[in-house]
Formats: sequence, C-alpha cells, structure tokens
Amino acid sequence: MTSTGDGVSLHDPEAEYTRRLEAARLRQSEYERRHRLLGGVNLAVVAAGIAVLVAALAFRAFSILWILVPAAVFVVLASFHAGVFRSMRRCSRVIAFYERGLARLAGQWAGHGEQGTRYLDPNHPYARDLDIFGPGSLFEMLSTARTPMGEQTLAQWLLEAAPPPEVHARQDAVTDLRGRLDLREDVAVLGEDVRHVVQPDALARWGEAELVLKPRRVVRAGLVLLAIAWLASVVAWFAFGHWDLALAASVLNLCVQYRFRGAVRKIAPYVGVLAAADELGASSPRLTVERVAPELNLLSTVLERLEHEAFEARKLANLQVALRAAGTTPSRAVKRLGRVVEHLESRRNPFLAFMDPFIFWTLQCAFSVEAWRRRFGRSLRTWVDSVGEIEALSSLAGYAYEHPADSFPQFTEESPYFRAEGLAHPLIPESRAVRNDLYLGGDLRLLVISGPNMAGKSTLIRAVGVNAVLAQCGAPVRARRLTLSPLAVAASICVLDSLQGGISRFYAEITRLKQITDMTSERPVLFLLDELLNGTNSHDRRVGAEALVRSLVARGAIGLVTTHDLALAKLADDAELRAANFHFADYLDNGELRFDFRLSPGVVQTTNALKLMRSIGLEV
Repeated sequence: MTSTGDGVSLHDPEAEYTRRLEAARLRQSEYERRHRLLGGVNLAVVAAGIAVLVAALAFRAFSILWILVPAAVFVVLASFHAGVFRSMRRCSRVIAFYERGLARLAGQWAGHGEQGTRYLDPNHPYARDLDIFGPGSLFEMLSTARTPMGEQTLAQWLLEAAPPPEVHARQDAVTDLRGRLDLREDVAVLGEDVRHVVQPDALARWGEAELVLKPRRVVRAGLVLLAIAWLASVVAWFAFGHWDLALAASVLNLCVQYRFRGAVRKIAPYVGVLAAADELGASSPRLTVERVAPELNLLSTVLERLEHEAFEARKLANLQVALRAAGTTPSRAVKRLGRVVEHLESRRNPFLAFMDPFIFWTLQCAFSVEAWRRRFGRSLRTWVDSVGEIEALSSLAGYAYEHPADSFPQFTEESPYFRAEGLAHPLIPESRAVRNDLYLGGDLRLLVISGPNMAGKSTLIRAVGVNAVLAQCGAPVRARRLTLSPLAVAASICVLDSLQGGISRFYAEITRLKQITDMTSERPVLFLLDELLNGTNSHDRRVGAEALVRSLVARGAIGLVTTHDLALAKLADDAELRAANFHFADYLDNGELRFDFRLSPGVVQTTNALKLMRSIGLEV
C-alpha cells in the first residue's frame, strides 16, 4: 500500500492480480492432476468390471451381482470427476479474468474484449468521435459484464449523461464495489461462456407479454386424468385385447392436443419437421422459453451471488430490495423455470416424443411456463435492470480499482464550468500519458488550440470529452482533480463521409455542427471541434468558423477548437467570444523532431508539415 499526498491510500492492483493469477494457476494444475488420476482410476474400475463380468459369466466363479460393486464405484468416481471438470473450467475463467486485468494495466487490452460496436450510432453527438465503442474503445476497456443486460446498461451510461444526484449514488456504489474483488471475480466468471442471443428488452417483454394459456388447475387436472386413462387403455389393450378402448382414448387425447396446438407452438414449438416448418414460415423467430432459457440461467447465477452480499452503498442496497420484492429470491424463481425447461427439453427423447400427443407432456410444461410468467413475468424487467446496473457498476469499480490514482469528479452549480488539473486521456497508458491543466467557464468560454501535426491537439480534446463522459456516468476520471457542471458533450472530430448516402465529409461535418447547435437549446454544451470546417477554402472556413463559434458561445456553450489555420487564432481577439489562444509546440533534438505534449498559452510559432514529409522521404 502507498499513499497520495492527500492521505488517500493506494493499493497495487498489478501485484494483487498477479498473486491471484498464480494462485488460480496452482489450483488449475492441481485439478489437472486430479483429472488425470481419476481418468486412470476410472479405466481401472472399468477393467475390473469387465474382469468381474467375464469371471461371473464365463467361469461362473461368483454371482453376476458382484458387477454392482465396480458399477457403484464408477458412478461415485464419475460424480467426483464431473466436479473436477467444473472446477477446471471455473479456474480457466478466473485465469482469463486476471490475465485480462493485467493486460489492461499493461496497456495491451485493445482487441481482446467486448467492443460494443452494436451500440454505436453514427448520428450520436460524440460516440464515434470519442472512441466510445469499437476496437480499442472506452467500452472495451471498461466492460467486464457477463450478461447482455450489463453490457447494455454500461453502454447507455456512456451515451447518456446522468444528473449529479444519480452520479453521486453511482460513485458511492463504485466505491463500495471497488474493494470487493472476490465479488467482482465471481460475477465475471459465473456460468459457462455463452454468446448472447436475447437482448434484455426482449427478455423483459417476454415476461410481460399477455399469457397464451390460462394456467387453470381444473384444466391441468383434467389433462392428467386423460393421460392416465390413455395409459390404462393401452394396458387393457395388451392385457385383455380391448383395442377399441385404446383407439377411443387416443382419438380423444389427439383432439384435445389439437385444441391447444396453436398455443403450445407459441410457447414451445414442437420438435422435428413441424418445428422447422414453423420457423421457416414465421416472419421472425418467436421468442420461446427455450430461447430465453440460457439467458435466464446466466441471470440466475448472477442473482444468486448478489443476493448473499451485504452492500453498504444505498444504491446497491436498494437494488437488492427491488430484487426481493417478488416474494421470493429471483434465483430460486429462475431455477424453478429452469427445471420446467429441462422437462420440456426431454420431449426430444424418441420414446417420450411418441407418447407426447397422448400424455400431454409438452402441453403440461407449457402450462407450467405460463404459470411462471403469471407469477414472475412482471418482475423479470426489475431483475434484468438490477443485474444490468450492478454489472455496469462492477465494470466501473474494476476500472476504479485498477487506477487508484484517478479521482472522482465534483459537480458545481456554476454553469457552464469545466476545470481539470492533471488531465490525461484514459485510453493512453498512465506511464506514457502527459497531463495538462485546463479551465473553461466564467469569463473564458472558448479555447482556440493551435499547433503542428502530431503535437497532441486532437488527443487533448478527446481527453476532455472522454473524461466528461466518465464523470457523468459515475466513474473516476483520469485527472488529479476535475470539477464540472452538468454538460452535454458534443464533438466533431472524425466525422466521415458516406459513399452510399452520397454525403461528402464537409456536408457530414456541417450536419454535425447543426446538431451541436440544436443541442444548446436543451442544456449547456461542451463542444469539441477538431480542425473546424477543414473541408472548404480558407475564406469560407474563417467566416463560417467565427459565426459558428460566436453562436455557440452566445447560446451558453463552452468548448475547444483546434486548428492549423493561424487566421482562426484571431477569434481570441474578439472580447465578446471570451476566448483564449493555447498551443502545442515541437522542437528539434539532435536533428529529430520531438513533442512535449504540453499545453501552453498563446499561438504556436512553428510548423512541421514539411519536416514530416521530408522525414519519410518525400521530395519537397
């Protein structure tokens, strides 16, 4: 443990991850040793069983019943072996969990996690520009969620700023979860590795949908009596030759089965050719209980782990209360449905599939599913939302644990306002990041940042934007101190053209600028504009940029504008804009071009475009 200057204790996440990783690898080695040992013992028991069988049948040395001894031993060993397999799989997931954590600490995490590209909306005011989703994105670095609801919740938090009271509640929850490494490990490795096919909203809608079958007890009891009568008629046919009774009972039960055929198909499609025909004939696949079962099983494992944790943060405690509001623990309720699904899946047994139309096995399971939905279906959305929030908070807590020097932001009623000390980009490893101080608010509403290529202009405005996003989703920020007012972040950094849509880059940029301008009518905006209007001539760029920035500042926005065009630096001469010039510079060191990435007051005095072109061999 170390301590910062303000007395805050810092832990060493790399050392703790390494210790736990080595412990997991030792356990894995021990389980592998047991696996090999049990494999050899199992073979010996099988060989002994064969020897007993041969001795009893061929040589009549003793009773054939002695075969039960090696058979019983084999069953017991098989149970132990299955437990060893489960432990081996869990160890593998624990090892992967800490290897990913160490990779994040080493800055080698990009491309190895969940990238969240399905949440990327090209029309969002900052998602693409600030690398929120995609390879090497903020989402990939943060997310440790195991369920789709956790991933979706984290994505929503990164896309939508929360009000300060909610941010403070999340900060308290993150602080509570940060030290619960055992819990975060358990949540991250629970369940088998599955790919998510059902989204949280669809899962909740399945629970809330109108019942297909009314689970009346009298109807189910009647089905039981009809099934028993059919079985009795079959016995009478074989015992006494009364085939007419079996035929009558079969026709009656088939008619009843046909009566419920459409409802059962919606709940749990029949197996075989009929199921394939239903799937091909449907405009979209139906969301049946067997399709949601893997998600519910994973949800159950996460819920069961969370139910036994004693949280201190009010937000986490409230989420636990919401989970228990249905009268029973959610994990038990989901396990109850899981048992119904197991019974339902057994209808694929050929023998049971033959008798199914006469004993109503699938129909009774369908009634059980509807009975479960009637009792717990409305609670499913609460369970989904609660697990999503806890997993998202766990992801933020993991980030907080791995970056103990990062601070939680503070919010002020002065608006608009953004003051950062020691600000850096969270996606750049801390060992390489250069920190800068920055202030916007009061009499300073606009920073015009000039500088040569590769000096750090774009990285700075991305750092400002990403930290503002982290601050307003409840996470720590990469800064020694950050104070801000609630701000809507908007950026025009990597706006792309569209060949299919017939849209040029310049048109795409001015469309984004119109979107940013419209946002100022709703709340204060933090705008981040990189190489503003770079796709047009210098005269139109200067006139258009000045008019746009003047409009944004007049509407109560604050922001940064980067430029290579030093003519735009004259914007700071206009007192009404309340602007200032800052710059990044370069320098020569033994004939090599160097950058210090330090933000300095004033307009840049150097350029390096020709130097860079010559450095790669271009004749200019």
